[in-house]
Amino acid sequence: MKTKKCIVIYLLSLVTLVITQSCESILEEPVKSEFSESVLLSQKAGIESVLADAYGKNISPRGAVKRGEMVADILWQSGGGAEGMATLLINFNWDPSSTLETFDWIELWQTIRDANIVLANVPHASGFNSDTERKQLIAEARFMRIWAYYTLWDQYGAMPIRKSVDDPDQLPRASDDDFKIFMETELKEILDDIYLEGEEPAYGRVNRGGARGLLCLWYLNTHQWQKCIDVANDIIASGKYQLCKDYNEMFDINNEINEEFMLVYSMLANSGTTNILLAPSWPVDIYMGLDGGINGVVNTQWSSNASNFRMYKSFYESFDDKDQRKGRILTKYVNTKGQTIDLLEDNVTNGKGNIRGIKYPPDPAATANNHGNDFPVIRYAEILLAKAEAMNELSGPNQNVLDLINEVRDRAGVDELKLNEFSGNKEKLLNQILDERKWEFWYEGKRRRDLIRRGRFITNAQERGITNAQNFHVYFPIPQSAIDANPLLKQNEGY
Repeated sequence: MKTKKCIVIYLLSLVTLVITQSCESILEEPVKSEFSESVLLSQKAGIESVLADAYGKNISPRGAVKRGEMVADILWQSGGGAEGMATLLINFNWDPSSTLETFDWIELWQTIRDANIVLANVPHASGFNSDTERKQLIAEARFMRIWAYYTLWDQYGAMPIRKSVDDPDQLPRASDDDFKIFMETELKEILDDIYLEGEEPAYGRVNRGGARGLLCLWYLNTHQWQKCIDVANDIIASGKYQLCKDYNEMFDINNEINEEFMLVYSMLANSGTTNILLAPSWPVDIYMGLDGGINGVVNTQWSSNASNFRMYKSFYESFDDKDQRKGRILTKYVNTKGQTIDLLEDNVTNGKGNIRGIKYPPDPAATANNHGNDFPVIRYAEILLAKAEAMNELSGPNQNVLDLINEVRDRAGVDELKLNEFSGNKEKLLNQILDERKWEFWYEGKRRRDLIRRGRFITNAQERGITNAQNFHVYFPIPQSAIDANPLLKQNEGY
């Protein structure tokens, strides 16, 4: 892997260059148009700045975790000014007027806009050393567009397909079949041109592994089981990825460039793109951690939010006693008064639980809530479990399926599964895979989609006592402002 060079640094450097050169020539008349849109987009560097903006718009780790886990059986929230909005989310009381951080809409359409601007200008821009470079940037822009579309689809379903800056302002939603064809075609067509693993211009920019990973998950989440297996096989056979040896160290700032992360939101401390998931997880009065991967860590410079993300006690208790994947869940700490607080005993709100997830531990370089821990979008572990789920769906339990699951379990320090435990029971093994995913990917925003994929999202909520949960809640409502602006855009059923 290359030394980390965050895209945000590149963008800020470009802006600084523009400002500096403008100031140096401030008395010269041509400076008025030297960096006009037409000039900027005629150069590779200018086009890359637009692409950098697309990456920046696409980053919302806290929103991903909230919509992936607060509507499921992992995470809840109380306290602070955000409690009212979190309550709407947890209780399935959202509607088209809801302006929740969870619901990404405008930023993702801005990403699509930026990608289309890049695609419109790359063919004629100067500064490229070869046709290969030009094709690579085109493939990267197409990936950013499809990544944004995937995130929109995950929240709202099939979207209008906007492939050009010249498309009409008002477009109808694509049919489910047309949208599936679009997603698959785009992802497959860019694989030959996208940067090879380790050859991307800067860490955090997508490469072939990330594109393949998204294609694998697209097939998984649309029940295209054999295609999911085929892409997973390509990723495994490439030899480019493997599981990190230590699950809990994988998310530390010192280990973020690792052999397991395939697609990431690249973060930088104290910048415009930071990981702010720690602040709502810190207890407001924490002085020193006693477990959760922050044993002995003293809090001297990092802030806590009044709005607290809390984990359900039932989720914590679902782990095997030996499971190392709960190693970054905080259960004990010393508060600012020198008292030892046991969060397992402090079951706030009718026993829900008060334990905290510290999956992304403090960044020593960070101040306040501005940590630089990268947020993984796709990890190699997910490819192994995706293949296992697809294989189980097609052929039921067999040793090859268990070997994939056990590879992940071995890293977690828990006993391997035995084939005789499932006796040809596909449903039982599926339950095990969903549990493995829950334990493996907490605080990565995967749970909601896992439950939707298996038709369990609404029943899961109802079993927790969320009586308001109805079938239409599998999708979020399209913002009313978007409906008002585009009469051709049909609202999701039930809203």
